[in-house]
Amino acid sequence: MKNLKGYFLLFLFCVNFVIWYAILKEEKDLLTVAFLDVGQGDSIFIEAPNGKQILIDGGSNQAVLRQLSKVIPFYDRSIDLVVLTHPDADHIGGLPSVLDNYDVDYVLESGVNSDSEVYSEFEKDIQEKNIKKVLARQGQVINLDKDLDLYVLFPISDVSGFETNTASVVLKLIYKEKSFLFTGDLPESVESYLAKSFGKQLDVDVFKLGHHGSKTSNSELFLGFVSPEYAIASVGKDNRYGHPHKEVLDLLDGFGIDLFRTDEDGTVIFESNGTNLLVGSE
Repeated sequence: MKNLKGYFLLFLFCVNFVIWYAILKEEKDLLTVAFLDVGQGDSIFIEAPNGKQILIDGGSNQAVLRQLSKVIPFYDRSIDLVVLTHPDADHIGGLPSVLDNYDVDYVLESGVNSDSEVYSEFEKDIQEKNIKKVLARQGQVINLDKDLDLYVLFPISDVSGFETNTASVVLKLIYKEKSFLFTGDLPESVESYLAKSFGKQLDVDVFKLGHHGSKTSNSELFLGFVSPEYAIASVGKDNRYGHPHKEVLDLLDGFGIDLFRTDEDGTVIFESNGTNLLVGSE
């Protein structure tokens, strides 16, 4: 009987802990943007002050689940929106596992085609789980919270026959005075289009380097307009591509942009109240 009472008290403690943790988390009034350490690949987790959650890409494998468990409480098994910037293996590989382990409401993707097995699995999961799919198009605005919006800058039209990198979804996240830019593996040719189309509107505080810091992206022209305070290279340790490339590192140094690398810093987490920006890693 004494043991039973002890278990009951422990249960009550756990319930109270979960409730108070959730309340305190909701009251933080902070935007969280975490660049997850998933090796050679992209995966970015966003949580709005009101608790809405977005995952942009899922890396190449199930490593994304391990990293998500560090930024999402164990009792939270839902994600409001999953974004697939483009269906290359190092961006889509972990997403079928995400759909299998979390309840996802919406998927946003460019609509570019792929004949890979993992893309077929991803699309099949979307249908079977009745997840709403939206094709990303320039001009769309997703309101996440008060003063917090996600803007689609690219693609501008049907990209079903495009090369996958060229069809990357480009997103700008704005929270009051602070902003972030995510460009997938967008090549320099489309960066030039965005620079001509948006100019100074590309200016942000945090920029996820295109194509893992490849010299085929991150042109001097584009970085000049983006002019971030911080850049993130989402890369695997000793990756065979040599990402981030020296040419890009030199440009960042020339512009005075601080660089974080997931291969050296692990998961990089930004928090902001819309005025101030804090950064840390784990």
